[in-house]
Amino acid sequence: MKTLIAFIQKEFRHILRDKWTLLIIVGMPIAQLLLFGFAINTEVRDASVAVFDPVCDELTSRIVERIDASDYFNVTERITDIDRINDIFREGYTSLVIVFSDNFSNDILNGEAGIQLIADGTDPNQASMITAYAGNILASCREEIAGGSGTAAGITPAIRMLYNPQGKSSYNFVPGVMGLILMLICAMMTAVAIVREKESGSMEVLLTSPVSPFMIITAKAVFDLILILVCAVFVMGVPIAGSVFSLAFVSVLFLICTLCLGLLISTLVETQMAAMIASGVGLMMPTMLLSGLIFPIESMPRVLQWISTVVPARWYIQSIKMIMIQGTPLGHTLVETGALTLITIILIVLIIKNFKTRLT
Repeated sequence: MKTLIAFIQKEFRHILRDKWTLLIIVGMPIAQLLLFGFAINTEVRDASVAVFDPVCDELTSRIVERIDASDYFNVTERITDIDRINDIFREGYTSLVIVFSDNFSNDILNGEAGIQLIADGTDPNQASMITAYAGNILASCREEIAGGSGTAAGITPAIRMLYNPQGKSSYNFVPGVMGLILMLICAMMTAVAIVREKESGSMEVLLTSPVSPFMIITAKAVFDLILILVCAVFVMGVPIAGSVFSLAFVSVLFLICTLCLGLLISTLVETQMAAMIASGVGLMMPTMLLSGLIFPIESMPRVLQWISTVVPARWYIQSIKMIMIQGTPLGHTLVETGALTLITIILIVLIIKNFKTRLT
């Protein structure tokens, strides 16, 4: 027993002395527990809702107030022009639009009133949950309006999935995978390649070489990008509704950002193993959980939503969805491209501060 206790004490001291062992054994489990515990949340929370109500009388106002009072939705806009529905979805301002029929209050007495729920189908799972939650709230409202007589109980909202009427999961899956693959390829390969040169003592030769690893890595990333797009369009049936130029511009901007991220990692670590851990494990988990690839950002706690703003893949995935699926012009992705540009500038400043052009 004394031998076991002494061995445990020895391992504890070793773990506390070695920062990379401490990171793997202590830091990673805690980070995984916190991220998976808080980020894995499929519930709808505070989804933004826009309302088109041509009458805007007491009855429709009561229904809108009931929706706004729930924990699931926030009514953020009242639309006066029905043609604006496409615009607010493309601009990313709302998750659901509720459309009342022209004579809703009069028609509800004879069971002919109509309500339409329009959701953004680029994320079919999230859209299905949002419309289901809204449908349940509307059902309870109808029962209250009917007063137990069942007069309005037969009214069922019409549901429309904008941009993805078939509800194909590939519309949400493909842009996310593009962000994940490009992030790992560019950041990991850049970090490992630079650290390998530092370990082998050929860093100065690399700096004077006419063909740098950045060119090779960029060529590989562009090849993978083209391959993914070809498979997405011709195999999975995902459209490119927007401009190919916009798609290429955002992708190149993201490639530059991830290359800078990999270069920054290479300036902070000394071994290839550390580079692989930092760029692989350290980037894969935030990219998968905090970019909107798997779980909606709106359903996360506020702290994780703030942290997700520094994840480049979040802005790339959002912009690619808008361009490919919704056909959004490049000018409507200024928030996303601006965030990627700002992150890239910050990374470049940190690289210049940490990068050493000579080994001694």
